[in-house]
Amino acid sequence: MINRVLMPRELLIGGGSRFRLPGIVKSLGVRRPLLVCDPVMRKFGHADALLQALADEDVDAAIFSDVVEDPTDITIQSLVDRISDGSHDGLVALGGGSAIDTAKAGAIVATSGEELRALKVPRIVDFTVMPVVAIPTTAGTGSEVTRAAVVTDTGASEKMLILGTAALPVAAIIDYELTLTCPYRVTVDTGIDALTHALEALVNRNGNTHAEALALSALKLIGAHLERVANDPNDRTAREAMMLGATHAGLAVSNTSTALIHGLSRPIGAFFHVPHGMSNAMVLPLVTQFSLNAALPRYAAAARALGCATSDDSDPVAGAKLVEAFIGLNKRLKVPTPEEFGIERSRYLGLLPEMVRQGLASGTPANNPRIPNEAEMTHLYELAYDGRLEAV
Repeated sequence: MINRVLMPRELLIGGGSRFRLPGIVKSLGVRRPLLVCDPVMRKFGHADALLQALADEDVDAAIFSDVVEDPTDITIQSLVDRISDGSHDGLVALGGGSAIDTAKAGAIVATSGEELRALKVPRIVDFTVMPVVAIPTTAGTGSEVTRAAVVTDTGASEKMLILGTAALPVAAIIDYELTLTCPYRVTVDTGIDALTHALEALVNRNGNTHAEALALSALKLIGAHLERVANDPNDRTAREAMMLGATHAGLAVSNTSTALIHGLSRPIGAFFHVPHGMSNAMVLPLVTQFSLNAALPRYAAAARALGCATSDDSDPVAGAKLVEAFIGLNKRLKVPTPEEFGIERSRYLGLLPEMVRQGLASGTPANNPRIPNEAEMTHLYELAYDGRLEAV
């Protein structure tokens, strides 16, 4: 088997590495970068600090700080207009997955001139675009090292998956110090997102030894440090470990794609504005139970890496412990069910056919060890609403 391994051409990892940004920008031949972030990055001073670092090295940079949570086609068009108006030749994305996905999608549209709807899967966008340097502030979506971006089509209330090398940043700066200002909910939700990336890379039908090694590393780091950093946000050792774990998870899943967890969660996020990591967590125990026997050795390996099973446990025992561990993790980290989140039952049930359609159309459920049909997808959504588990 020949494995295609994709990643940014340069990664800088470590506390304080964000201030190496001017050197990276210059090495790319970028003369007029546009810094893409949300208003919070300006509030905390992170954006202005980077602008000053660039100015000190005679780099003429400007800022676009209109990023919104769960980026939309409207925001992307605003960014594309700014790129054109300012004659910018590269982007620096500072923030969580929303900021990085906004920059990646903006670079693709600005370079290609195509509408976003024409770029979503099943099309694969493997072409050259203007350089994007990604600086994540969460641990995390892994978007800084993946060849994917997710943008909401506001007209259709659909989260569009943009997939291909055009969505891969040319460089990423992994500086855990930026996560020290993350509030509890962001820390938890992005941490579970990273966990699901690692898990789905490990059990994926597109799996390979490269992705497996990174996924297991990520699960060990996240298993040992997620709750620790949730309980003590100033634990710098845990913050650093989570940042590395999220990066390893992103590198793993970028080379396999996601699977059923993400296939179910994206429509929940699109229709009900549930944060992405939280919507993943809502279906994490359920999908694990549904898929367990189709890839039992790999799920057992995940349980051992996370620390919820031991080497002495048989695969069936380890798999059962994994499901129970995810149930307990959601309870301890205060992950609500869709019902507890405040989603009205009648609206949720009424949207089931469209959620199922969008989930299957995304293609990622087909990467799952057990591939659901339309009826099974519908049943999984029904169970997820109030957090039920049963033999499915």
